[in-house]
Amino acid sequence: MRISSNFDGGNIEVVNAEVASDIQLTIKKDNGSDFFQWFYFRVEHPAFITQNITISGLKESAYPDAWDGYQAVASYDREEWFRVESRYDEGSLHIQHTPEHQTIYYAYFAPYSYDRHLDLLAWAQSQFQCSSMHLGETLDGRDMTALKIGFGEASESDDNTDKKVVWITARQHPGETMAEWLVEGLLERLLDADDPMSTSLLDKAVFYVVPNMNPDGSVRGHLRTNAIGINLNREWHDPQELRSPEVFYVLKEMEKTGVDLFLDIHGDEAIPYNFLAGSEGNSSYTDRLAALEKQFSDALLVITPEFQDKEGYPKEEKGTANMTVATNAMADKFDCLAFTLEMPFKDNDGLPDPAYGWSPYRSKQLGQDLLVAVHQVMNNLR
Repeated sequence: MRISSNFDGGNIEVVNAEVASDIQLTIKKDNGSDFFQWFYFRVEHPAFITQNITISGLKESAYPDAWDGYQAVASYDREEWFRVESRYDEGSLHIQHTPEHQTIYYAYFAPYSYDRHLDLLAWAQSQFQCSSMHLGETLDGRDMTALKIGFGEASESDDNTDKKVVWITARQHPGETMAEWLVEGLLERLLDADDPMSTSLLDKAVFYVVPNMNPDGSVRGHLRTNAIGINLNREWHDPQELRSPEVFYVLKEMEKTGVDLFLDIHGDEAIPYNFLAGSEGNSSYTDRLAALEKQFSDALLVITPEFQDKEGYPKEEKGTANMTVATNAMADKFDCLAFTLEMPFKDNDGLPDPAYGWSPYRSKQLGQDLLVAVHQVMNNLR
């Protein structure tokens, strides 16, 4: 038997793997922090022999309560990821599976590789109305890239003064790979020149999309932090170039363009639903923003049964928001509509799929549907 995680996004430590019936593993912490929950590894062993895998030490993981009801994903070809029988008990996740092939991959959620990220950027920038913007470099020397979609900016000419500016960021927390899957689906629709929804949107707005806010953490197999253990979604009040260059460079560009709508895409380990979190906890929150939030949420409810507004984070009292969080900080800084969109690691309990759970395909479809809600509020943005 051979178990490996020495590849892009891989994370596991082998405690004992002498026999398939008793494989003992643990998860490595993010570098420079105590966060851990993401795993991704390969097992090579003769097919049709049941593997009993125990991942232990999970009482100390980032979200220990989230393991209840969780089912791991597996793949033979790293394209199709299906759920496998998993059970959480006394701080350990037990995976029991009988592979049909010699090599199989297991992961916390379907990975989104750095190569696929680069492929997405390359494809997108070759499409009409899309250009690639180099914002700076990460601590590990990787590119921070934004995609600009649509012609014109408010400052370019009088003809474009009514163009709205939409910013979309994803994967501040690198283990939340469903976020980049969503962005892939969103870009495929937004860049479809034959889609009337996209044509209408690009007549009204310029989009700036950062598909991966945390490429270093993604490659390192981190759950939540960048190369040195910094949680980027707590850096938006005053980002430092030597500590969180990812946020520093993106915010610098936002200050040039302005922001009328901001969407930050995430995944939630515990809550088995898709939901939005707004900026109602900000001291600067107004009735105008409340009305826009309701319009956006109501539109999503009509557009897709994958979305709901009953389950999610508790509403914050006005004036109690954490202003280092991206959604709160951007809503306050730009007086704009801002949302955090959360998707499940488990399944959408409103529309369960035992075979696949919440998946890359469903994430991509939600990204495409999200554009309809953006279109719904576009004329009311300022």
